[in-house]
Amino acid sequence: MLNVAVMGCGTVGSGVVEILLGHVESIARKAGDEIRVKYILDLRELPAQWEDRHITDFSVIEQDPEVDIVVETMGGVGAALEFTRRALLAGKSVVTSNKEVVAAHGCELNRIAKEKGVCYLFEASVGGGIPIIRPLSQCLAANEILELRGILNGTTNYILTRMIRAGLSFEEALAEAQEKGYAERDPSADILGHDACRKICILSDIAFGRHISPEQVPAEGITGVTLADVDYAGAAGKKIKLLGRAVRQADGRICACVAPHLVDQADPLAGVEDVFNAIAVRGDSIGEVMFYGRGAGKLPTASAVVADVIDIASHQGHRKAMSWDEGGDDVVCSGDVLKSRWYVRGEGDLSAALGCVQSLTRADAAPAESACITEEEMTRSEAEKKLTGVKVLSLIRVLD
Repeated sequence: MLNVAVMGCGTVGSGVVEILLGHVESIARKAGDEIRVKYILDLRELPAQWEDRHITDFSVIEQDPEVDIVVETMGGVGAALEFTRRALLAGKSVVTSNKEVVAAHGCELNRIAKEKGVCYLFEASVGGGIPIIRPLSQCLAANEILELRGILNGTTNYILTRMIRAGLSFEEALAEAQEKGYAERDPSADILGHDACRKICILSDIAFGRHISPEQVPAEGITGVTLADVDYAGAAGKKIKLLGRAVRQADGRICACVAPHLVDQADPLAGVEDVFNAIAVRGDSIGEVMFYGRGAGKLPTASAVVADVIDIASHQGHRKAMSWDEGGDDVVCSGDVLKSRWYVRGEGDLSAALGCVQSLTRADAAPAESACITEEEMTRSEAEKKLTGVKVLSLIRVLD
């Protein structure tokens, strides 16, 4: 029998407990051993049926030699990081859904796990219930990964979908997302691109083998996207999507960014709507593959956590390696290196400033307003330099 302690019994943590307690026999069959929830660590009251497992002191878990696996679903980087370190140092494997901790401290935590001969797994930290971490590290291991790109945040994808489908303003779509529980009361991590930034960093760590810190990746959210931009994108046969991207350059460095993009309606990413996520991976041998599904939610995310628990249980005595090397200034190049065509909305003569462009029109445009897509590929700084003297209202990359 393997004993599990669950730290944090909120949305995801309670889902983990429900699955572990509700599928005891099938999980035991897949894991090759019975898995028991021994402790649930949380400062809040728990349902009466779980009270016999309820504790509030982490040292109980840390000092209990019978605890084999610790599930961290607390969120944040304070206590969650401290307890994870201490659990690993105590010789216990850790499974987490905490993207913030993995993105910033995953390299260190994996090193401790290796030294102690235990596992640190985090399938649920990217894409919720979408299997991506394990396929990227194992199924695609024969490939040199050339590019990652994807819709990594369900909240922003829902907001953009409602702006496109229902004609809601950004503020109206955000309020609706909050009413439905898709957006937090403080949605800044989502709408400013920080959540997607952490996720593209984790994927890049695994794909490229070196640590990429969120501080090294420029993140631009969707707060500046307007219904005018949505209309102009539609006129060009495109949709606006918030994408996380990481592209291997010829010199081996990685160019990573998070920003809105105009995506052609024929591209599979354009069809990913509402709270769904999708991640496209391009390898030198396999070409392009895409992973699609619900990127968040109680049970989808909890199912990924439990899958990691089963993985550890079924490989007892054989550590599941999931690690990458330290990062540095030599790993990442400026996001400005990435060239693309650009969608521009502004006031002034855009074609005179940018040269050959695809002009766009929409109903109810202001007399001084114009919009276009550049024919020339250029970096952001090159585009901004050309637009000196033009009042720029929107400047968004075009995904080709």
